[in-house]
Amino acid sequence: MKYIYILLGLLSLVLGIVGIFLPILPTTPFLLLTLFFFAKGSKRLETWFLGTSIYQKHLKSFNERRAMTKKTKRSILTFATLILLIGFYFTPSLIGRSVIVVLIIVKYWFFFFWVKTEEETKMKDTQKDDIKNE
Repeated sequence: MKYIYILLGLLSLVLGIVGIFLPILPTTPFLLLTLFFFAKGSKRLETWFLGTSIYQKHLKSFNERRAMTKKTKRSILTFATLILLIGFYFTPSLIGRSVIVVLIIVKYWFFFFWVKTEEETKMKDTQKDDIKNE
């Protein structure tokens, strides 16, 4: 099972790197999967990945503070919504379309209310520091 996690981690890493250069392919979800799979598969690969500039640039803020930049949130929401709308268009059944609509609503709720934007997090951290200094 350990080797399957490592293989899936490498696959998601490749897709994440390709997503850096292709605007239609989101980077962050694939890199989050890479982190998850490497953590499950190999402590050495997880440690290596945490030290890479790819992790530092695209995932560190989310992994540490559950925050993303507005640009990252926008690109993930755009790509995922586009894919779900394509599925919605080609789904003939009412139940299938209803499930897709629910997924879209849940996805937006998650990104608007659970994942903070990085600017908000920086402001809260600054406010906490100010309170501690008083």
